[in-house]
Parts: sequence; structure tokens; C-alpha cells
Amino acid sequence: MKIISFTMIVVSMSVLVACTSKTENTNRNGDEKRDTLYAKDPLPSWNDGDVKKAIIDYVNNVTNADGADFIPIADRIATFDNDGTLWAEQPVYFQFFYALDKVKSMSSGHPEWKTQEPFKSVLNNDMAGVMKQGEKGILQIVAVTHAGMNTNEFDSSVGQWIDTALHPVKKIHYTAMVYQPMLELLKFLQGHQFKTFIVSGGGVDFMRVWAEKVYGIPKDQIIGSSIKAKFDDTDGNPVIVKLPELDFIDDHEGKPVGIQKFIGRKPVFACGNSDGDLQMLQWTASNKYSNLELYVHHTDADREWAYDRQSSIGKLDKGLDEAMQNKWLVADMKIDWKTIFPGRKSE
Repeated sequence: MKIISFTMIVVSMSVLVACTSKTENTNRNGDEKRDTLYAKDPLPSWNDGDVKKAIIDYVNNVTNADGADFIPIADRIATFDNDGTLWAEQPVYFQFFYALDKVKSMSSGHPEWKTQEPFKSVLNNDMAGVMKQGEKGILQIVAVTHAGMNTNEFDSSVGQWIDTALHPVKKIHYTAMVYQPMLELLKFLQGHQFKTFIVSGGGVDFMRVWAEKVYGIPKDQIIGSSIKAKFDDTDGNPVIVKLPELDFIDDHEGKPVGIQKFIGRKPVFACGNSDGDLQMLQWTASNKYSNLELYVHHTDADREWAYDRQSSIGKLDKGLDEAMQNKWLVADMKIDWKTIFPGRKSE
């Protein structure tokens, strides 16, 4: 949504050509200097194997100024799903845990929720009852916990929750359930001047509260689903108020649409973990530049969870078939990752 104006093109043409050439040479020299920084293992939490080698070889090849696969810095776009790709997502998406906890904290002001579904089931910790309410019930929960407040209030609410809430199964903070191997991959790409984006079906405002600090990805490089909002300055204090209406769903076909809408460049590197990421990987695979598609496969029931084709959360079925057919990379958690969560060797 940035509008770029070009003026005095005729007068500046010779200068523009000279500057472009100089910038390209400077960028290529920068790549050569960074090669020495990554001479040591850039992915220490990845086990040596075909997947790790393919990732490192790809990055080295496309940033080699003298190589046939060299990609200009401006086109080094890498996109990552979030839930199940950068952090865990079981037994339900973490943003939904936030919504459930929010219902409980709001319940004192809503005595009618004790007998009104889906809130009754939430307050009774009856997840089966919540699921019986279907999509309508889930949307009700999301609406009352995400809308009706301004963005400052929402940021404060999410920030407090992310700092204090513990995962009901692992009993650790949610931001401690990010994947160490993926943090290393992000750093590796960023160190080679890839611009890394989160492209997730999760709520964009929810992720922006904490993801910049955790992943080192700026807020303006986070794309996600959103609800509508409006500008309000009735009290002389301008705010953006969140509304209980869907605006954009950044999942499945919505991911390449969101990439085009908010980035404007096709990725050369894309990573996901489910069928919801398939279209993003397909879009990346159509890039004219050398490209890499990577699926994270949840195979480790001991340290994390094991699920794919039959899972209601993070289902990987069609995507797994297409990965095999097109020879995309599939990172097997049990085989390819030495550790999963930061600082926890034996999760």
C-alpha cells in the first residue's frame, strides 16, 4: 500500500543507471564478506543430512555474485507460516487459547455466559462442548475477545497474556514453544540479506504484539488474517477500533493473494507445515529465480507431537503428496532436528 512517485526521470536517467550499477556492485561485495561469517555451521540445531545441506547450498548458491543462480537482494523474499512452522500449534492454535482465557477473564461482567453457549462450555473447561458449537460458536468467541476495543487495548491484552500464560500441556510460556531450528534458519536467511515475512492464517494484530521480538521480523513484515477496523477520534484521542467483522483470511488461496497485496514480490523461499500453506509454496515454486520450498513435518511424538494427514489442526495431506511429487524439501522433526524448543534438549 505504499505509493512510490518517480519524478524527473528523463533528467536523472544517466544518474540512475550509474547508481544502480554502483549499488549492485556494493551488494555483491557485501555478499562476499558475509560468506566468511557463515563459514561455520549456520544451523547447529539441525542434524547433518540432505535437508540441512540443501538449505545451506541453496542460500550459498543464490547469494554467490558469480554464480548462475544469483538472486538480487531486492528479490530475496522468504515467507514463513507461523502456527506449526515457527512455533507449535497443538492441541489447538495458540491464539484460540488466548481467546478462551480472555472469555474467562471477562466473565465477571457477563453473568449470562454461565448458561449461554459457547461461553458456558469455555467457563466449564469443556473443550468438547466448545467444539460442538462449530464455526459459529468459535466466531462468537473470537468476536467478543478480539473486537470492541482499540488496538492499544488489544496490544496490551495480548502482551500481558503472552508474558504470563502457560501452555496447558507443556506447562511453559507460549513463546518458549518456538522452534530453535527455525530461529536459526531465519537468522541464516536474514544474514544473507533475505527479507523474511510471516504469512500466516493467524491474526495479524495478535502476532505483531510479540513476533517482532521473538523472530526478529519487523511488524510491517507480518501478514495475517484480520477483522475490520475503524478510525475513531470522538474523545479527541484518535484510535483504531476493532470491529466484529472479518476482513481478510490469510490461508490457503489467501496466502499468495496476501503476498501480492502486501509484498508485491513473489517469494523465492517459502516454508509451511500444512495444506493451508500449499498455495504459498506453489506460488513460490513458479518464481523465475531459483527457489526453495520447505515443509516442516511433525513426526516427533516424544518431544512435540506427531500428526499430518488426519489431523484437524495443521493437516498435511495434499501438501505432503505434492512435496514428494515436486521434490520439495520436507524437514522431518524427529530425524532432522537435534532439538525442538530453545534450551530443551529432551522435550
